[in-house]
Amino acid sequence: MMKFSELVNTRQSVRQYSNKPIDRTLIAEIVESCRLAPSASNSQPWKLIIVDEPQLKNEVAEATYSKAVSFNKFAPQAQAIAVIVIEKPRLITQVGGFLKNREFPLIDIGIIAEHFCLQAAELGIGTCMLGWFNEKKIKNLLKIPKSKRIGLVITLGYAPEEYKLREKIRKQTTEMSAFNAYE
Repeated sequence: MMKFSELVNTRQSVRQYSNKPIDRTLIAEIVESCRLAPSASNSQPWKLIIVDEPQLKNEVAEATYSKAVSFNKFAPQAQAIAVIVIEKPRLITQVGGFLKNREFPLIDIGIIAEHFCLQAAELGIGTCMLGWFNEKKIKNLLKIPKSKRIGLVITLGYAPEEYKLREKIRKQTTEMSAFNAYE
C-alpha cells in the first residue's frame, strides 16, 4: 500500500488512456471512498453517476470539447466517466452558506472529487478532472433533471505503459503558505 505522500506525488491528470477495461469492483472501491468523504453538516450534496456503457460514455466524452475548444479531445479514450451532480444540501448548510456567503456544496464536491482521484491513483487507475463541458448536453444524455447542476466530470482509465510521470511544477511552500498571518 502506498504512503499518502507517495500517492499525492504520483497522482497526476492523465490525458491519454489505454484500451484496458476497468473492473467494476475497482470502480466500486472508488465510489465507496467517495461515499465516505466529509461534507458540511454531513449533507453529502452530490450524486455520482458512473458512465461505462461505451456508446453513452463516448457521447458524454464528446460533450467535453468542441471544434473551438479541443483540449479535452482525449476524453473518449477513457474507459469510464464520472459525473458529479450537485444536490441540495441540508437546511442548516443552506442557512450557514447564506449567512457566511459560502458555497458549501462546491467545497464538498471538491472533496469528493479528490477522494475519487486519489483512490483511483492508489488502484493504479488514471483520472482527469474536467471543468469544461456542455452541461445541457450531458444532462440530457444522463437524464439529469434540469434543476440540477453538474459540478465536475472526471475521466477514468489506465494510462498506457509508456505514459510518463511528469515533474510537478508547483509554487514553493513559502509562496503558497504562511504561519500566523497572510504574507
